[in-house]
Amino acid sequence: QVQLEESGGGSVQAGESLRLSCPASSSTYSRYCLAWYRQAPGKEREGIANINEDGTTKYTDSVKGRFTASRDNAKNTLYLQMNNLKPEDTAMYYCAADVQVGRWADAANWNYWGQGTQVTVSS
Repeated sequence: QVQLEESGGGSVQAGESLRLSCPASSSTYSRYCLAWYRQAPGKEREGIANINEDGTTKYTDSVKGRFTASRDNAKNTLYLQMNNLKPEDTAMYYCAADVQVGRWADAANWNYWGQGTQVTVSS
């Protein structure tokens, strides 16, 4: 089992940047697949970035070129660098982890979640 806790959210202006962190408690952290999700009010939870054990990444189209997911296995921490933020990026952001995942963008495939951190982008 792994515990996750996001931090780094906040309120920013459009065009600014934020960096989210998600440290985890696990002795086998390097074996986990990781992902970032977000959920805006009234919308479903959306997978936005995935990073596998080997560091390979995938992104949903709306964040490609602006967001970068990375992991530091020595620190048991997942990151999300968000640049050029837009008002439509406003949401609660969650990190997720699991040992084996099928379709990464399907929230039902992840067993471990953090509590979320709010990101608000104003125009």
